[in-house]
Amino acid sequence: MNTIRTDSARTADQNTSLINWLTLSHTAGLGATTFISLLNQFGSPEAVLNASRKQLSSIIIKADVINALSKQQGLTPSTEISAKINNDLEWSRQNDHHIITILDDRYPEQLKQLPDAPPILYVRGDPDYLQQPQLAMVGTRNPTAAGRNTAKDFASHLSSVGITITSGLASGIDGASHEGALTGLAGTIAVVAHGLDIVYPAKHQNLAQQICENGAVISEMPIGTQPLPGLFPRRNRLISALSLGTLVVEAALKSGSLITARLALEQNKEIFAIPGSIHNPMARGCHQLIRQGAKLVESADDILEDLPITAKTSASYPRKSDENIHENPKDIHKTLDPDHQKLLKCLAYEPASIDELVVNSDFNAAEVASMLLIMELEGIVVCQDGRYTNVR
Repeated sequence: MNTIRTDSARTADQNTSLINWLTLSHTAGLGATTFISLLNQFGSPEAVLNASRKQLSSIIIKADVINALSKQQGLTPSTEISAKINNDLEWSRQNDHHIITILDDRYPEQLKQLPDAPPILYVRGDPDYLQQPQLAMVGTRNPTAAGRNTAKDFASHLSSVGITITSGLASGIDGASHEGALTGLAGTIAVVAHGLDIVYPAKHQNLAQQICENGAVISEMPIGTQPLPGLFPRRNRLISALSLGTLVVEAALKSGSLITARLALEQNKEIFAIPGSIHNPMARGCHQLIRQGAKLVESADDILEDLPITAKTSASYPRKSDENIHENPKDIHKTLDPDHQKLLKCLAYEPASIDELVVNSDFNAAEVASMLLIMELEGIVVCQDGRYTNVR
């Protein structure tokens, strides 16, 4: 006679299985690579936790890891690990909070290609976004106003044609890329370097919530993990691995964005870079990438023609017209009088100070300052470090 299992019994089995995954994940010294090796050897976390010291010794892993595993006493985690597991499980019980293992159907296939693929992903939002075609967008935390707007425009356009934008939720270009993608249709994914019980930087609380409603925030770090500097480079490998390519918008020569680009190159992914002014230090990282073979990008079409995305992939998303992504639908420039338009042309390509604008135009300093104030209030120009930039 067959026994019919109840829903509560199935739930209990699932909880036990997840606890075993979390037990291994929290075991001291057991990194992702060793975790995957043990999983390949024994088949499941349960089997690993039931393995004898002799069986564990047959795998090339450190002695301290074997000792730590042996202390778990079969399938009963230690008190310290139990507390960490309880934090994870309590977090996962909230709406739209998920803990996904590498054997879960929702786990993104592209991450499995990494030699140190995260055995567990923590996801806040909709895990289905992880299956979407993605483009990584990264850059400096201190962009120019023009750089921020470029990131938002590209992200919005690409999201509207079916590409989910993946970035790191950092200040600057990351945040602008997420904001732009949220105005499109394919949403955005934020990969962070800490536990999902916190938002870092704190000023992105609202942005993180919007991402969860139209995408997902993910991490390989357990609940309670603080945003330590050494965790960000590890985070970057996930951003590049999830994506078909990486677009660098603005980056200094020592920017962490170049780490993401290097990782993408090692993963045989496409690298794109937007050039900037030779006088802008935040463009030098992009220029270096272009010299090294990254594709110079002037429009979203430059990216789309190189991504392996078929029409079928993006067919479910309404496509915007092929207008230049830098054009402003409101065309606010046409509402300006001829003098303002003439001054604005002096800011078409390079930021400039008031003194430089006086030299390059027929206006005196008072006239220039007055017109700049009006255009700044209209959101047409911004001033950074005494230099004005046309952001429309």
